[in-house]
Amino acid sequence: MKKVHLLSIDPQNDFCDPNGALFVPGADEDMKRLAALITRLKDKLEDIHVTLDSHHFIHVAHPVFWKNSQGDHPAPFTLISVDDVEQGVWAATNPGYQKRAAEYVKTLADNGRYLLCIWPPHCLIGSWGHNIYPSVFQAMLEWEKQFALINAVTKGSNPFTEHYSAVQADVPDGEDSTTMLNTDLINTLQQADVILITGEALSHCVANTILDIANNFGDENIKKFVLLEDTCSNVPSFEQLGEKFVTEMTGRGMQVTTSTDFLA
Repeated sequence: MKKVHLLSIDPQNDFCDPNGALFVPGADEDMKRLAALITRLKDKLEDIHVTLDSHHFIHVAHPVFWKNSQGDHPAPFTLISVDDVEQGVWAATNPGYQKRAAEYVKTLADNGRYLLCIWPPHCLIGSWGHNIYPSVFQAMLEWEKQFALINAVTKGSNPFTEHYSAVQADVPDGEDSTTMLNTDLINTLQQADVILITGEALSHCVANTILDIANNFGDENIKKFVLLEDTCSNVPSFEQLGEKFVTEMTGRGMQVTTSTDFLA
């Protein structure tokens, strides 16, 4: 029997509930389908890995971290470029963070992934929004009753870097091991025969997580990836990033199916 692992990326209330701080349209229905899959395949899932975005209120990608010359914080979804920081359009609210903030934006630009995007404060540690979406949590709890253990992987608690990928921060901090490459998760996934991929958002945390794993995985292991396309949605206006990810990864061997078709 094949070893099937489920990798569920950030199935949290703030992303998946319409009242969440950063609701991804369609994510609530994605999670209902995911819960049904876990229930249906309970005896066939060898392992479940769930990543959890885990932020402090003070964070480089939250409005409070930045201010303009009038003392106003940026609105959510503001993009902050290197030029914006160098020209004083945006500065760190805490002057003691200014040098580090400027270096961060420059390094982020150099790695070619994203401009710094300001998000509404979300997935704050200990909050309702940080919790797993209820139907998915219940399905995972039923799975654990087989005397299995969910592998919970937290990310994002370092306030000075974005952490879209579950396996490394966008700009790793050499003094914080939680921002460095998570080889434990990668090595565990290598033991699977099939890795089911689900989560929010396809355009950001799913894409970055899977790309980082793939780039440290080897081509043969990439063929283990199976994206459950009906359990992922994109952040609005970033759909092209999700499409680019799927095109790239299917070209490298990832398969795509639905939660109802897999092992039907």
